[in-house]
Amino acid sequence: MSFVEHLEVLRGHLFRSALAIAAGAIVFAVYKDFFVKEVLMGPTHASFPTYKALCQVGHAIGVGDAMCMKDIDLRMQSTSVSGQFSMFFTLIFVGGIILAFPYIFWEFWRFIRPALTQKELSKTRGVIFWVSLLFFGGICFGYFVIAPYTVNFFANFQLDENIENRWTITSYIDTLVPLILGTGLAFQLPLVMFFLAKVGVMSPSFLRRNRKYAIVVILILSGIITPPDVISQIICTIPLFLLYEISIWLTVKVEKQKALEEKEEWS
Repeated sequence: MSFVEHLEVLRGHLFRSALAIAAGAIVFAVYKDFFVKEVLMGPTHASFPTYKALCQVGHAIGVGDAMCMKDIDLRMQSTSVSGQFSMFFTLIFVGGIILAFPYIFWEFWRFIRPALTQKELSKTRGVIFWVSLLFFGGICFGYFVIAPYTVNFFANFQLDENIENRWTITSYIDTLVPLILGTGLAFQLPLVMFFLAKVGVMSPSFLRRNRKYAIVVILILSGIITPPDVISQIICTIPLFLLYEISIWLTVKVEKQKALEEKEEWS
């Protein structure tokens, strides 16, 4: 196809993706009360699953209620006339993207799939499943692990007892959404490395050789997306480092497969 024909095909994929996002946004809008009170504001309540799990661990190890979390004494505020109204559209748009992510990636895959050979396609079976699984796994990790630590830390941090923490809803959303979506995208690291190894750009020796630099980058990234306390940074660092090690394992498999194929071609 010509360049213009490719653009026409791409426009069709983008249009269908936009419809999927709109459908997801409608679901979010219909169940707005649940998503706002239970999901969005969840990390501010003592009944949040992460806090309940910590409380149960505290009782199990014999420290009583020391690890239990009380409701955070926060009153959100909106400081502009249309603040809550515009935030509503931001929330349903982001929610629509999250709900429609598997379909959006499927449309993207349909666009690039014709450029792949039959042999390449046979090695990419299940890619939509694995990309979606890692994305939602990252979303869950960001929401249930990083978000509650972040919210609780900043809610209880005070320079002086006379200074009251009173957040705007915009500030709260602007903190949580990039954090959670960023974690979902960060969990794509193994698949990105897998495909880079497939095309010969990445190798396991390169990843092993630069592991120490990767650890520094992971620590910096963990420091950016988590509050400045050691425990939350360690909790964020461990899975990111494991993803890096999984990336090395996947690139080793790709390298062995390539060596086997070359051997078969020569024999």
